[in-house]
Amino acid sequence: MSISTEGRLLRWAGLFLFLYTLILTLAPTVRERSLEVDLRTTHWIGFVSWSVLAYLIHKAAGRWLPDRDPFLLPSASLLSGLGLLTIWRLDGSFGLRQTIWYSLCIGILALVLWQRSKLDTLRRYKYVLLTGGFILTALTLILGTNPMGYGPRLWLGCCGIYFQPSEPLKLFLVIYLSAYFADRHPSVLENWPLLLPSLLVTGIALALMFVQRDLGTASIFAIILTGMLFLATGSLKVLLGSVTLFVLVLCSGYLTVDIIRARVEGWINPWLDPAGGSYQIIQSLLAVANGGIFGRGPGLGNPALVPVAISDFIFAAIAEETGLAGIIGLLLLMWMILSRGISTSLNAPDRFRRLLSAGITLYLGSQSALIIGGNLRLLPLTGVTLPFLSYGGSSLLTSITALGILLIISAREDREPAPLINPQPYYFLLGLLAVFLVGISITASWWTILRGPDLLSRTDNGRRAIADRYVRRGGIYDRNNLPINITTGESGSLQRMYLYPELGAITGYTHPIYGQAGIESTMDDFLRGLRGNPLSLIWWNQLVYGTPPPGIDIRLTIDLSLQEAADRLLGPHTGAIVMLNPASGEILAMASHPAFDPNLLDTLGQDLIGDPTSPLLNRAAQGSYPILDVLDPLFRAKFGTVNQRKQYMDEMVAELESTFSALTELPAADLPLPATAPDIRMSPLQVAAAISPLSNGGRLSTPRIVQAFNSYQTGWIVFAPLPSIDSSASPSRIEEAVRAYPLVGKPFWSHSANASEGNLGGNWTWLIAGTDPEWGGSPIVLVSVLEEDNPILARVIRDELLNTALD
Repeated sequence: MSISTEGRLLRWAGLFLFLYTLILTLAPTVRERSLEVDLRTTHWIGFVSWSVLAYLIHKAAGRWLPDRDPFLLPSASLLSGLGLLTIWRLDGSFGLRQTIWYSLCIGILALVLWQRSKLDTLRRYKYVLLTGGFILTALTLILGTNPMGYGPRLWLGCCGIYFQPSEPLKLFLVIYLSAYFADRHPSVLENWPLLLPSLLVTGIALALMFVQRDLGTASIFAIILTGMLFLATGSLKVLLGSVTLFVLVLCSGYLTVDIIRARVEGWINPWLDPAGGSYQIIQSLLAVANGGIFGRGPGLGNPALVPVAISDFIFAAIAEETGLAGIIGLLLLMWMILSRGISTSLNAPDRFRRLLSAGITLYLGSQSALIIGGNLRLLPLTGVTLPFLSYGGSSLLTSITALGILLIISAREDREPAPLINPQPYYFLLGLLAVFLVGISITASWWTILRGPDLLSRTDNGRRAIADRYVRRGGIYDRNNLPINITTGESGSLQRMYLYPELGAITGYTHPIYGQAGIESTMDDFLRGLRGNPLSLIWWNQLVYGTPPPGIDIRLTIDLSLQEAADRLLGPHTGAIVMLNPASGEILAMASHPAFDPNLLDTLGQDLIGDPTSPLLNRAAQGSYPILDVLDPLFRAKFGTVNQRKQYMDEMVAELESTFSALTELPAADLPLPATAPDIRMSPLQVAAAISPLSNGGRLSTPRIVQAFNSYQTGWIVFAPLPSIDSSASPSRIEEAVRAYPLVGKPFWSHSANASEGNLGGNWTWLIAGTDPEWGGSPIVLVSVLEEDNPILARVIRDELLNTALD
């Protein structure tokens, strides 16, 4: 019965891995959305090797252990196969090495099963095994190396073959503690002097790990000792005492050891240093979030962005491509191994085997919880490997050897379980492991579902930039469908081009290093195809390709002929210009100087950030300038005079603040309108909105710069007009006010003013203008501000732009 069940489960595992391998092969076709690509094939070596080895070990185990647990080998084999394929997918050379290691490990597993009757030898030679492990680990202090050429020197070896002694030392410690405690009655073990040998050897192991700065392994040693003491004694006092001591050691380590302090601080708030000490955990969380519920698909994620993805962060790599569903499936496989391990322990024929199987379960469970918890920021990062999945021959050999011991103990062979007076510690251990797995599931759900959208919008998420190389981003066009920002090239090498760079501060940019800004940011959902497309198309592309559908083009209200005139007139001068239609709120031109070229961000990005002239700032919408008497026409329209400006200023400011607050809460506002500051400073865009009633029959319009989007189904769809707000000034008062500021021979009114901040040394020249109320055509208002005392240039800008608008 056991053999047939195990065989059936292994066949299901093989089918799953076959489909996974096939999808990895076809992934380049899906990513490129083309049949003319080079398919992946080398990972089939891993799958074929796994299949042959799974068949051979199943037959060998069936011959030597016919009554073994039928769930242990299939669960571990599926985890190992998934890890093997993931490593092949990330790096073929490491995949080949891991395949060789896996073949060697299965051979050693067969040897362990063949020598099943000599399990008691481990009990007799517990001191030899542990001492040998200590010696090998201590040798790394003298002869240690690191395969990567840097970092902790925890390995022994040369010529491309390396071995990490601390990995088997974990298993040797479990064997030693099991044998030591099995030789003593539980009641005797509560006598602390009898525990001194175990405490001493564990202390030596911990000291070695601290000297090596291998804190993950040191933590596992402490957990193994604490858990084994509890299982052996069944005393809650022993458990609480050990846990208390463990916590005190951690606290002292935090205060005295820099690496522990760095790990804890990076765990508590990784967002403080996302590009430095917390880079690994941030990228891990981004990978998990990018996986979503069903994953990007095998071969379609970007797990290579996570450092050490083949080893410490292989869980994050798998999570990105299989999603929350894959995470839960992986945890269920681990639960199967852990629950069957405790079941094996409870049914063991003697106390040594009982403690040994429980200790192995504790080792596998705690190491898995530590590294997965670190990947998800549930626990501080420890740098240990994930059993059965991570790259590394030492880790894989130890895990599979531990599996072989579990298989031997699980074989009933008509033996009765040894008496167990108090099984509660074993159930408690199983419950604790279950709580950890449930906690991991909840944490993974938190990052993938609730926090996922926020994480994926971070500027340090390189996955967005990679997706933009494969999926065409929507273009940005002016009101006459002339291109401003477009995407060119072929899938895999798509590139964003900024055809009118003078609009860089307004239309913004999307960049893999500097993130997004301007309209490229505010309209990102449309430009990436996440809005404006049918939900079914979005869902299908996410499911099949792991990316959004092609982006949606958007059309601005900007008129490039007016925009070119505004930029030409501003030239080298620092300032801003806004021209809008107050009836519709459409912005016809918006200039901000000095400008910058988004095409040059790769080479000039850092210089632009540190530039004292702030070229990245959109002065038209985000600049803050003192206004003083620039709003005199508005004062005259509202109060009938400008002579009592100071008396009515507070009332005017309060009304403007209320109005701008209402405008920013409107659903389709696509430009920032910060509230007026207490020191009466405004942006040119705010001034344009404030004076719009003077040319719009007393109605204050909501500025807008995005006019329409281009649906693949119906063509251009114009966004619904934004509502306007009634001004408190009457039409007759408005008409009287603008007559006080005429432009002779033109259907316009105009007013200019200079502003300064005295001791601060700043000088600004404001100019506002607009069409007369009785003008029969489309109304226009114009606002310019120069960061210099230059009224002549302000009038030149006004005359040329208004004449261009009339023409």
